[in-house]
Amino acid sequence: MSEPIIPDPIRAGQARGWKIVDAARFESDRSLDADVVIVGSGAGGGVTAEILALAGLKVLIVEEGALRSSSDFKMREADAYPALYQESAARQTLDKGIKILQGRTVGGSTTVNWTSSFRTPAPTLDFWRGEFGLMDYDSETLAPWFAMMEARLHVSDWHAPPNENNDVLKRGLEKLGIQAGFIRRNVNGCWNLGYCGMGCPTNAKQSMLVTTIPSALEHGATLVTRARAERFVLRGERVDELLCVALGPDGVAPTGRLLRLRAKHFVVAGGAINSPALLMRSGAPDPNKLLGKRTFLHPTLISAGIFPQRVDAWAGAPQTVYSDHFLHTGAINGAIGYKLEAPPLHPVLLSTTLNGFGAGHAALMRQFPHMQGMLALLRDGFHPESAGGAVQLKDGAGVLDYPLNDFLWDGARRALLTMAEVQFAAGASSVQPAHEQAAAYTTWGEAKRAIAALPQRLHMTRVASAHVMGGCTMAGDERRGVTTPSGRYRGLDNLSVHDGSLFPTSIGANPQLSIYGITARLASGLAQDLTGKPAPRVTAAA
Repeated sequence: MSEPIIPDPIRAGQARGWKIVDAARFESDRSLDADVVIVGSGAGGGVTAEILALAGLKVLIVEEGALRSSSDFKMREADAYPALYQESAARQTLDKGIKILQGRTVGGSTTVNWTSSFRTPAPTLDFWRGEFGLMDYDSETLAPWFAMMEARLHVSDWHAPPNENNDVLKRGLEKLGIQAGFIRRNVNGCWNLGYCGMGCPTNAKQSMLVTTIPSALEHGATLVTRARAERFVLRGERVDELLCVALGPDGVAPTGRLLRLRAKHFVVAGGAINSPALLMRSGAPDPNKLLGKRTFLHPTLISAGIFPQRVDAWAGAPQTVYSDHFLHTGAINGAIGYKLEAPPLHPVLLSTTLNGFGAGHAALMRQFPHMQGMLALLRDGFHPESAGGAVQLKDGAGVLDYPLNDFLWDGARRALLTMAEVQFAAGASSVQPAHEQAAAYTTWGEAKRAIAALPQRLHMTRVASAHVMGGCTMAGDERRGVTTPSGRYRGLDNLSVHDGSLFPTSIGANPQLSIYGITARLASGLAQDLTGKPAPRVTAAA
């Protein structure tokens, strides 16, 4: 067989003898031991695995998804969504009101995200200190950890010109006198393809798949794939073992084989739906009934603009322009604010998100090359009427109940109005909000009147999210959070949580860098606790 044109670091590592165990191949029950077992291989799990492995600990990473790599990434939606996403990119809230995109593969959502990298905003950290007692979570204290992970993952300014999809956002904002910013990206040698959401075929995206997980494996870690963490076996105030079920080649159906994982310490990093669900299935201590509560989504509104020129919104770096203007026009704990971004548009995801059906929907899709997409991410979690959702167990699996109330609908209406105004300012010939009763409006005046009158309610307004946060809230007071500021789970001496489920609110920005930096700090503290020595600092050459 000929060598691939683009080297595949995963296949090369396998050839060198990395310890990778595919539970789909089990012919009998198995047991494995480690110093630390990490559940999940995404932003939190990947960073933790590398730091603990570099500290000399015997690390085992267990991942529900399969191991895929650049050789498997063909830039086709039909391949990517079933292979790389939770529920084939069709995960929804309990009432089906919000579509949720989350990764389900080695590297988690970092393998399929759009590379947008923001540090945790200072106003968010200020709120956490004041409301949740996270006194050492401030910009100055976290800056070295963000800097370390930015260097490790090549987070830097994107110097290529924005693609037309993003430039429309920039031009519209400038026409209205609204400040725009440029998004930093975690890429190295990016080919500017625009298919980041389907896995990077060139290994340019510095996801956990090509950075921290390979580093951990080079330093002796073991990766177990297609194994679903079912429950912890608890003995008093300690975790005794983790029971996992092996999944078949489809990565969904259990095979009937059981995997027992034993360790001195366990880290939960399965994401802000699966992590609370695992702890709930395990009967983890929850005296104040906080587990799974305060789960946030950045509920996201969508607007489609049709332009005279071709936009080709599938081509080029997916997200490079943003505006936080509408996060700063009011108090953080006032009427809900929103961040503006431009998403890449690909046919399957777009067609299943846009409103309408039949001939009308087909006519809209025929204008696909001329369509520009805009997103408004609502910053939830900062107001008493924005308490987020709650993870529940349904047939043993985690599902998020996220009520959409008048407070959120008010933000949705304002966001749809803003996006339409920006698109018309940029020269749109028509704008169609993602709402079942919306039409294609041809002037800003028409759109302003119509959007103001649209009923904002469940299953009428299309809402989506790719950012799930909270559910294992960290707080200085046990009455406010199930985890401590050091990420330790209260009531279980040898269990930590290292993912976005720790966050007491949404971030108000794409959360991957927040998870990287905060988890690096927590994992370094954990490494020192377990070894008695300072944790090594990771570098890009790790």
